[in-house]
Amino acid sequence: MELNTNQYYLKLNVAIESLVDKWYAWSYLISPATAAMNIKDRHLKIMESYIKNPSVHAAAVENPKMLGGPFIDYKGKRVDEIKSLYDETLEKRADLLELREAILELNEILRKEAKGYSLNLLYDKVPEILKGYVELYYDLNNNPNFRFFENLLYKSKYYDESAQTISLQLVEADDSRSFVLSTPRLDDDNLVHLDIPFKSEVIDELFKMKETPNDYNKIKQLLGVSDNQEELFKQFFTKEAPPKFTKYSGSGVRTRYFGHACVLVETNEISILVDPVISYDGYEKEVNRYTISDLPDQIDYVLITHNHQDHILLETLLQLRHRIKHIIVPSSGKGNLQDPSIKMMFNAIGFNNVIQLDEMQNIEMHGCTITGLPFLGEHSDIDIRSKLCYHIALHNDLKILFTADSCNIEPKIYQKIHEVLGDADVLFLGMECDGAPLSWLYGPLMPEKLDREKDLSRRLAGCDSKQGMSLVDIFKPRNVFVYAMGLEPWLEFISSIKYTDESRPIVESNQLVAECIERGIDAERLFGEKTIEYK
Repeated sequence: MELNTNQYYLKLNVAIESLVDKWYAWSYLISPATAAMNIKDRHLKIMESYIKNPSVHAAAVENPKMLGGPFIDYKGKRVDEIKSLYDETLEKRADLLELREAILELNEILRKEAKGYSLNLLYDKVPEILKGYVELYYDLNNNPNFRFFENLLYKSKYYDESAQTISLQLVEADDSRSFVLSTPRLDDDNLVHLDIPFKSEVIDELFKMKETPNDYNKIKQLLGVSDNQEELFKQFFTKEAPPKFTKYSGSGVRTRYFGHACVLVETNEISILVDPVISYDGYEKEVNRYTISDLPDQIDYVLITHNHQDHILLETLLQLRHRIKHIIVPSSGKGNLQDPSIKMMFNAIGFNNVIQLDEMQNIEMHGCTITGLPFLGEHSDIDIRSKLCYHIALHNDLKILFTADSCNIEPKIYQKIHEVLGDADVLFLGMECDGAPLSWLYGPLMPEKLDREKDLSRRLAGCDSKQGMSLVDIFKPRNVFVYAMGLEPWLEFISSIKYTDESRPIVESNQLVAECIERGIDAERLFGEKTIEYK
């Protein structure tokens, strides 16, 4: 292809981090109510601790046993900048902090005064700033609660796009970034920070350049890159064309594992990408992996299994937004604080092609049927509905089951599913069976801190070998793939997981794989990349 002077590609190892108040964005920082809780009880709490005891954080970050803990990774330095970010957050997010206090106040009012009688009179006692945004209700055991009219919150001052920025950087080594839930992204010589909201179409224009060249000066102007940023910004571009994707043209089905829970399913008619988490190309790598160049120019369906940061990775999704025809997401609990709508979150940040699916509901298209299935466990026994396993039935008679991090606590549920859908040919099974305690992810949403023993008993855990083999017994697959383990080195900054051979998920998954092989079932714990073609 002839390139004129200003026609460039974006390098394949350019990463985008979407940020909220300089913190790595995930879905709970976009939905207004959960953002309010996390800003106060995660961000401010961590920053306050760092300001008081930076050396404690520096030591904790170096301790492998503390991996994923609430410790800022700046080696005890840059305290003044953290203090400035702390002060700016207090000032700029005053409305959200007030919202957080009102949520706690309403919860206390209901706890003390809602005793089974009509709730009508309690509407007068709802904190003023919450009036018009909530409905009060009892469950059938007369436990009081409230739900948000979440769309109204998105249209209020509590959804403030000015908190959203992006940073661009070259990824030149695995494991090089700090854990996303604990360390804010301060200014750095290797980062280009830009005041651009996530819904901006200029993000699409930039990442189209990983496939198609464009005018460098045009994209620089659209992004608003300042003169003092340009020296670094220029390094993000190349005249070298990327590898060309070869569309699958066989008569069967090709599955490609991209790492963690990300799998691409292709026929010569359709492409389906599950839980997109894509690594980068363009640097020396010890572990082979598929990257963005191994994805189709158009992805027909993206499937999201649940609302955790390693399954809804905005860093990948924003880069792919211009390629995605449809996103299928689980429907939510309709306004409960702990279960914000994934669809509304995606709509707010510029994804206008989102389809909600309920359990045992399906979508039929030419050559394929996608069915949402119940997803048990991995959410610490909290009432969260926005989670689905997926059954993909390709009309050439191949059935693939993606269970993500679902934990087979009650096999009878999957037996009932089997009565409807029958056997599956291929089973993708998550086995991160230790899991973090409830407070690690959901602690900021809890009005009262759980006792330690209770907290540790309620884990974000997937199947162990017994639970996994029960799924194998029910669905009788000929291929079993253990995935969604966070094993790959490029995932550590998201998952904070580092296993040894003695780690329980490794031991349990080894046991499951061995038992499957003994039965004559093709089984493997996936790592890095894997392609299988089904004729």
